[in-house]
Amino acid sequence: MKLPLLAALPVALIACSGNGPAPDESGANPPVAVTPGATPSPSPSATTAPPATVVDGQPFGRTVIADFDAPWAMTFLPDRRMLVTEKDGRMLLVSADGQARQTIARIAVDSAGQGGLMDVVLAPDFAQSRHVYFSYSAAAQGGKHVVLARGTLQETNGAAQLTGIETLWGASPAVTGDGHYSGRIAFSPDGQYLFFTAGERQKFTPAQDPKATLGKVLRLTPDGKPAPGNPLAAQGSDPAVWTYGHRNLLGIAFDSAGNLWEQEMGPKGGDELNLILPGRNYGWPNASNGSNYDGSDIPDHRPGDGYEAPKVWWNPVISPGGLMIYSGSMFPQWRGDAFIGGLSSKSLVRVDLNGTSATKGDQWDMGARIREVEQGPDGAIYVLEDGGDSQGRLIRLTPAG
Repeated sequence: MKLPLLAALPVALIACSGNGPAPDESGANPPVAVTPGATPSPSPSATTAPPATVVDGQPFGRTVIADFDAPWAMTFLPDRRMLVTEKDGRMLLVSADGQARQTIARIAVDSAGQGGLMDVVLAPDFAQSRHVYFSYSAAAQGGKHVVLARGTLQETNGAAQLTGIETLWGASPAVTGDGHYSGRIAFSPDGQYLFFTAGERQKFTPAQDPKATLGKVLRLTPDGKPAPGNPLAAQGSDPAVWTYGHRNLLGIAFDSAGNLWEQEMGPKGGDELNLILPGRNYGWPNASNGSNYDGSDIPDHRPGDGYEAPKVWWNPVISPGGLMIYSGSMFPQWRGDAFIGGLSSKSLVRVDLNGTSATKGDQWDMGARIREVEQGPDGAIYVLEDGGDSQGRLIRLTPAG
């Protein structure tokens, strides 16, 4: 969950149908030319939005708010403006009505393949600190890795800039390749800890290596240090590790009861929604409800195998993007449910959450790859398309009729 508001999503991944072989799960959109942005409008409310379009049989209307190049993630400021990340390294400040934007930072990212500027989340104390947390992929000794960073949003006379940018944490080891960076961020409900996802970089076995931070959920302090009391540190693991045995973790969020949920792409089948419990092993690459891309079998999750099984899994795949747990009043029938963006499935997926249990709900055809799902301050649901063939539009969903 993105706090103080809700969180979700996803680098403009281009997953082929059925999740595609690992190298194709997110092909690169080429870098785009930067168009100078205007100063955001001062109004915090979207008063000029066009009427919503309703698709037959769907319970929500769609209003296009803005269009981007290759967006990955977004979050809302307290005044309803938005921060949006673009794959090529630009972070944008966008007015609440979507009509004005300006570039507040240009991060030196490695944007090949699934790389780029990724998640963006406000600090729990943003009103005082003005801190903005974000993730991106970068070159490092030995290859590339995912990085967690922080900056301060400063505004003067209508001009905004992200200043004092500092690197807080980087995945280790750095390895070759352009895939499975992950890079999702969620603060604990009390604001004391930062949870961060690091993918296994299509290298498989590091997910089970306790000394590597690849294929892991990490629990850090807000300054990027390993949080004290992490469950595996005493056993010789990297002290930042919270859980292990993960593949490509592209969504992480807390529900209202404080449960931490995570979704990740499976291989050929077996996309997962997991309840994250401290110290648990989630099985990759030793257990999965999917198969390897060469057709060879992977043992399915089964009781007593020592691995934590997903609460929900998909085959055919949905290619999960962002994750959001809904808590608003605009759709009261869905309060407490999980919403997942579907990439290759071009869908918005709802999962019924009931305590620590989960069951599949709805899957709506969106006609485009959905990279990110967010809850707006008004309780509307916002989806962010992936870019490329899917345009990259930001769409506001409100009740039909």
